[in-house]
Amino acid sequence: MQTTGSELMESEENGRKANWKKRLKQLGFIGFMFFLIKGLIWLAVLFFGAKFFSGN
Repeated sequence: MQTTGSELMESEENGRKANWKKRLKQLGFIGFMFFLIKGLIWLAVLFFGAKFFSGN
């Protein structure tokens, strides 16, 4: 079976779309982890900062 140029372009475009979606999901996960860790650090800073300045 011989593939035509348009079929090849379609498969390449589908590959790019799948790759784009994969990258977007990966960025979403990385972004979620970044903000989760950042939030936990801020909670720790506020908690220990309040404990330090309250003198207890």
